[in-house]
Amino acid sequence: MPHSRLEDLPDGNTRWPAVPPGSFRSAKWGDMEVGYTTVPGPLDCTEQYKTGGYPGGVCQCPHYFYIFEGRVRARYPNTDWPDEIAEAGEACFFPAGHVLIYETASKVMELNPAAALQTCMDLTQQAIERMMAGAKT
Repeated sequence: MPHSRLEDLPDGNTRWPAVPPGSFRSAKWGDMEVGYTTVPGPLDCTEQYKTGGYPGGVCQCPHYFYIFEGRVRARYPNTDWPDEIAEAGEACFFPAGHVLIYETASKVMELNPAAALQTCMDLTQQAIERMMAGAKT
């Protein structure tokens, strides 16, 4: 059985080079991907999802989180679902169709379906590359 300290998971930057080094660590364990996300400050993923070509501008990967530090909001555009907020010390589930907003610096353990996360992170990689290319012009 695989096991690891979260901070010892492989750096996601090796799979998705545009992801800032050390900000997302992850490993595929069976059909799931275990990850550790560290966000240094507020981060609203709305533009990333729009420019990354996410269908409908929303993340299609369901996330199971445990929040060690910080506060994470899930918005559900084009639905009547209310925003959901998870804070330090809470476990949560955000279904597909959300926009993530890290309201404060955060440390989060994630459990995600591996195939859905792969698609999500590939789109994130493309979005960051586009944003970086736009900043250079």
